[in-house]
Amino acid sequence: MLFSSNPAQARMPLLEALRSRAQKPDAAFYAPGHKRGKGIPQALEDLLGSAVFQADLPELPELDNLFAPQGAIEAAQNLAAEAFGAEKTWFLVNGSTCGVMAAILATCGAGDKIILPRNSHQSAIAGLIHSGAIPLFVNPEYDPQLDLAYSITPEAVERVLKQNPETKAIMMVYPTYHGICGDLGAIARLAHQHDIPLLVDEAHGAHLAFHPDLPPSALSLGADLSVQSTHKLLGAMTQASMLHLQGNRIDPQRLSQALQLFQSTSPSYLLLASLDAARQQMAMRGEELLSRAIAFGDRAGNQIGQISHLSVLNPLKTPKEGFSDLDRTRLTVFVHQLNLNGFDIDERLTQTLNVTAELPLPNHLTFIITHGNTATDIDQLVCAFQHIAQDSSLSSPPLPPIFPPPLPFLALSPREAFFAPQETLPLQQTPGRISAELVCPYPPGIPVLMPGETISPNSLNTLQRILNLGGCITGCSDLTLKTLKVVR
Repeated sequence: MLFSSNPAQARMPLLEALRSRAQKPDAAFYAPGHKRGKGIPQALEDLLGSAVFQADLPELPELDNLFAPQGAIEAAQNLAAEAFGAEKTWFLVNGSTCGVMAAILATCGAGDKIILPRNSHQSAIAGLIHSGAIPLFVNPEYDPQLDLAYSITPEAVERVLKQNPETKAIMMVYPTYHGICGDLGAIARLAHQHDIPLLVDEAHGAHLAFHPDLPPSALSLGADLSVQSTHKLLGAMTQASMLHLQGNRIDPQRLSQALQLFQSTSPSYLLLASLDAARQQMAMRGEELLSRAIAFGDRAGNQIGQISHLSVLNPLKTPKEGFSDLDRTRLTVFVHQLNLNGFDIDERLTQTLNVTAELPLPNHLTFIITHGNTATDIDQLVCAFQHIAQDSSLSSPPLPPIFPPPLPFLALSPREAFFAPQETLPLQQTPGRISAELVCPYPPGIPVLMPGETISPNSLNTLQRILNLGGCITGCSDLTLKTLKVVR
């Protein structure tokens, strides 16, 4: 566990500066326009109250500057670096999305090659478009019995490196949306043998550094850069994330410049202060709070696993290819034996049982358990599955798994395709054409089609099936999926 005994970790320099400035009365002739809450719409005040708007302040001198920090922000970021085990940390107000894009832009230029999993988040594809980098995709290991994608393996990465020794960086996802962790340490050693950095999309791993019974954090295993969604697992506000750096393989100045391209020039100090407070909470009480979350996860998994025709994802006694460890605060429930599909169960959970999953998929549902959950939450979750398992009136056909598509043929780089002349065609005329759009079911935000890929019938069938099931498709101009934009 990367906890520091530094008593300064009890401080919250940015939150303290914001509190002090919010309590100082003034005649406000600066943005935002609501003037410290005096001009907010009544409906907004009824929902949120007025106090929070007194602290909704811009980059005033007392509050430092996100792009050239020398005061409260710098102090807060330094404390975060120590707490999370980094040499340098940046606060992000545009979510992990901006951190992933900046990581690629800071390490790869036009024509440079980067290894990354095909099931990367759409932010990685955006990073390819901005940088002009050429992706070398590696499919993650896949378990067809569980309909689960694991991680990419060191062996697969090594094969691509041997074929492409000029590669500039490797990116991997750790842990996955389902809490599955691959052999990051081995992939980090491979990267460093070739003197290139390992970038890690650790959006779902901000908590890992603070408890010995959780998988090791990416930085502790040798990652050069890690992007974490502090809001997903810790106590920060939605959209508040961090980027951590260690070692000398990535130029911190280049990274700062890249972040300036993707971060708002009007950052929310409410988000920034929430990052400071979330760090302090973990530094001071992380092991205690996460012990409770782990216990809740274990209890929910044990009780749901005893319900007839249900099972849960458990840590493996013997690691498999692409599956070395599991985050026990992430609960995945397999429902295919109920003769029901995950989307229908999710609808019943939400509409009648007051339980909301993080990620429903055809054959399983995944739930995020954190220190913010209560014993009552766990009881409600278990009771909901008991009710569903006993409700004979429910009936929906189980759905076949969505097998990962073959690695796509990249006819153009994502950047070339994005800026190429385009035309719109009926869906049935697009197989064999080059996609000009990033088409992505959300969640989990993993593209099925991206700019530059040759469109296959398999990809179109996957998208159509998700749409028919009521899923949400983002990125394409025609949300009904009757047409697609292709390179002219």
